[in-house]
Amino acid sequence: MINKDLQLKLINKTLSNGGEYADIYLEYRKQTFIVVDDKKIENIVTGAVAGAGIRLIYNGKTVYAFTNDLSEEALTRAAEEISKAAAGKSTDIIMNLEIRRPKVDFLIKLFPPDIPLERKISLVRRADNTARDHDSRIKQVIAKYVDTIQKVEIAASDGFISEDERVYSSAIIQATASQEDIIQTGYEAIGGNTGFELFLENDIEELSLAAAERAIMMLTARRAPGGRMPVIIASNAGGTMIHEAIGHGLEADLAQQGLSVFSGKLGGRVASDLITVIDDATLEHKRGSFRFDDEGVPSQRTVLVENGILKKYMYDRLTAMKDGEEPTGNGRRESYRHRPIPRMSNTFIAKGETPPEEILRSLEKGLFIEKIGGGQVNTISGDFVFEVQEGYLIEKGKKGEPVRGATLTGNGNQILESIDMVGNDLGFAIGTCGKDGQGVPISDAMPTVRIPEIVVGGACDS
Repeated sequence: MINKDLQLKLINKTLSNGGEYADIYLEYRKQTFIVVDDKKIENIVTGAVAGAGIRLIYNGKTVYAFTNDLSEEALTRAAEEISKAAAGKSTDIIMNLEIRRPKVDFLIKLFPPDIPLERKISLVRRADNTARDHDSRIKQVIAKYVDTIQKVEIAASDGFISEDERVYSSAIIQATASQEDIIQTGYEAIGGNTGFELFLENDIEELSLAAAERAIMMLTARRAPGGRMPVIIASNAGGTMIHEAIGHGLEADLAQQGLSVFSGKLGGRVASDLITVIDDATLEHKRGSFRFDDEGVPSQRTVLVENGILKKYMYDRLTAMKDGEEPTGNGRRESYRHRPIPRMSNTFIAKGETPPEEILRSLEKGLFIEKIGGGQVNTISGDFVFEVQEGYLIEKGKKGEPVRGATLTGNGNQILESIDMVGNDLGFAIGTCGKDGQGVPISDAMPTVRIPEIVVGGACDS
């Protein structure tokens, strides 16, 4: 995007009044976004953006500027302004920048820009038709297709240039059903760091049908009972609970500021000895995968919790400097307009040894959760609440009748410590995680787990 000589010049200019670290983040992004709503093509957006962010770390603080003007004059002016935040002697001049080689690679079979727009539109139309044709009680369908090509280049004062091309493809279907005064919604999503082959490997009509069937089933499901009870969360539910209940709390900036229930607990027990939590950006074609993070650090597999013991936080460069640690490849940003902060990539509870059907047979009564919806967590206390999209009563070790309107309420630390069975399966879900006003693509996962007791809230019929 800009030549190496200019990158070198900009880094040295940024460090001209001192500083511990500087980098130049260059980004080119091209996206196609298609939405069908109420049988109509509501949106077709295609476009490209490019820009640069220049950062200085000085005395443990970040100074950041960004611009969409990639001329040498504009970039040099930005570097000069940033350098004024430092008040020391010039850092040693960086003499050369070496291309850093990635440890992993991701093969893209069908590059999305090579696929005709009409074929992409056909996908969302088929999804819309499939859901509507399933049942007359389906009143609204929203189907979305998104592909993004993001090329990034990070030149840093550690002497390296890191380059990555991320190809994101995804589809989201939301089907809403109504009957009398009851309204229910089914939701399904697929996606990853992958090309259009995603839609050859996954049937968009099956995805849409699953969303519609869930919405219809929940119309006639009875209200979930409330109270304390044992709960089994299936691997199909995705990893929303692990993402919210512990993931954010292990991001180093929150831990360092005392804004995490896990602050100061390295080496201590934070979960059952059956629980190992991993963040891994090297997984093939997952939505949170990349070759390098947004600071040029190679992606890696980081064991955060091992057999219940807290081993590591997720670090970007700044938080790693503060703790005297090495970055874990978790420095991420939404775009060149944002500074990097510690973020999850693909975060999951590792598989256990128990077959999921054995976990189900272990309970006479309780709640079986097939799909978790949205949730929120207080990272300071660890308290959380989640919606249950699809749940069933457990009756004599089997899935019984479906129930609707359930919520799960508890404390992440306590719930993780109480889990007493972990399945040998693993199910991933995708999302875009928001933090500090910026979102990044992630995935999360967990095996089937048994929680001996948790507060289940029943909802009013609506």
